[in-house]
Amino acid sequence: MGREVSESCLDILLIEIVSSYTNGFFAGRPELVAQAVEAVGYQVGNQLCERYTMERPQFSDHLEAIKFICTDFWTNIFKKQIDTLRTDHKGTFVLRDNRFRWLSRASHPDSSATIPSALRNFAESRKMHLYFPCGIIRGALSNLAIPCAVTADGSALPSCSFTIIIRRDEVSNRRDGL
Repeated sequence: MGREVSESCLDILLIEIVSSYTNGFFAGRPELVAQAVEAVGYQVGNQLCERYTMERPQFSDHLEAIKFICTDFWTNIFKKQIDTLRTDHKGTFVLRDNRFRWLSRASHPDSSATIPSALRNFAESRKMHLYFPCGIIRGALSNLAIPCAVTADGSALPSCSFTIIIRRDEVSNRRDGL
């Protein structure tokens, strides 16, 4: 059995990372908060992928690597596989987790609150917390030599969709040795 991290500790750590960047280091600069939180996730994903693929043969194509992310990688992190994987077979993949663990405990602000800013702050906070798993996915795929962009949609709690767009121009440049 491998080493594991307490889910509650990870939840608190993610909350504190976002809070520190939002209220401290990059106060009033949400684009910098997003970059910083995503960068932390990228490093984590890159290192986890290194660990989980150490004894595996290289993947033959992008689809095989994405399937690995949806099954083995996701299971190691969240104790379940991705619920749905869709692709347009042109480099765009949509991964859907119907009960994303890091959003499953999130709830909307008190419904008796009539302040629209409370709802806006809740949506912004949830969005900031999704940059971390986007970074994890991007870091893992980068470790597999697949340059991509990853975005998340967590508007239907506790479900979350991650869209991965593979950057074909960078892939062809790597093959050409540029």
